[in-house]
Amino acid sequence: MPAASPPPAPLSSPFSPGELPRVLVGRVGEQARIRDHLGRVHTFGEMSGRLLVLHAPRGLGKTSLLREAQSQAVELGFVTAWLSCAKGGRLVPELVHSVHRALDAAPAIDRKAQRRWAASVSRLGIELGVAGLKVGADVDLRRSDRELPVGAVGAVEDLLHEAATLVRRSGGAGLLVLVDEVHAAPFAELAVLLNAVQNLAGARADNPLAVMAAGLPSTPEMLTRAATFGERSEFVPLDRFDADDSRLVLARPAEELGVHWADDALRRALAFGDGYPYFLQLVGHTTWQAATPAAGDTLTVADVRAGETEIDAQLAAMYRARWDSAPQLERDLMAAMAGLAVRGTEVVTRADVAAAMGRESRAISVPRARLIDRGVIEASGRGRLRFTLPGMARWIRDETDPASA
Repeated sequence: MPAASPPPAPLSSPFSPGELPRVLVGRVGEQARIRDHLGRVHTFGEMSGRLLVLHAPRGLGKTSLLREAQSQAVELGFVTAWLSCAKGGRLVPELVHSVHRALDAAPAIDRKAQRRWAASVSRLGIELGVAGLKVGADVDLRRSDRELPVGAVGAVEDLLHEAATLVRRSGGAGLLVLVDEVHAAPFAELAVLLNAVQNLAGARADNPLAVMAAGLPSTPEMLTRAATFGERSEFVPLDRFDADDSRLVLARPAEELGVHWADDALRRALAFGDGYPYFLQLVGHTTWQAATPAAGDTLTVADVRAGETEIDAQLAAMYRARWDSAPQLERDLMAAMAGLAVRGTEVVTRADVAAAMGRESRAISVPRARLIDRGVIEASGRGRLRFTLPGMARWIRDETDPASA
């Protein structure tokens, strides 16, 4: 009697909460704008236009979309320089390092051309504090956020111009610079970058360059404070996914592995995800882990429920971190929002929040702005607010008054 065939091997989860998604869906309009910027450089050999800035609270896919732009650019023949800003860090030296690394790794640029570029940059004579690389004379970036270092703008202009034209002369499309977490950059150095990009755009035909950035909702205001013309950047806000894209986020990665969702399971997962990319990835991942499916299997509502204990623990840690890091006045504002949200909607009015706190509406401007800057809450229409993390209102109610849950 022949031996029985072994059961199909379980498949690894195609979902990746907190990481770049394996399958990027949705964001059709945003991706079209990115393609347009890249297309102008690729087709005409000229600068792509205004600085393109993606902005949204954490977890809505800014970095994923920026990485997708990088992937598309590489396919078109761009050399791409990626840098991520950090609080207390330096923007301009990181930019210099990133462009230098990108050119050094570019296979289409021969070593002699790279050495000529490095020598040309060094001859600019301004030291930007980057070991082994000089770009334009003794500019000290260790000064007040509000001061613009003399000579730094021209140095960065020359750096980007020389690098972009070198890529184009070597047969590539041009240079793409991607700046993630741009809201964390020091104002003085952000002003250097903005001014350099503005000046290069004035000679568009000579600069095969695109610059894209991503940051929190406070980013447009920060760019405007760093340089008044920053308000003319091309700002692209990201919102939660609509119902169709949410369904694709869960269904398409599973279907590509031959696994399907039962209708009631998908409805429950979608209700939990609430259009929030991170939550959709999380519920997809925990459901998959509970089911350990093989090709041909179907994910059930029992699988969704089985993963909810792990989800609750992870989300509680996220809610707790945001709550514990807030001073008392900000906690009061969040508690007022949570109390109002229990009425059946997560969107509350600023006026109602102020009234619940026993304050005038203008008196909550500072804590409101600080919570928005940190991505804890967001504006949802004129005079309206909501938490950026679904479920946080319920957690706050449980935390502050368990009897009201």
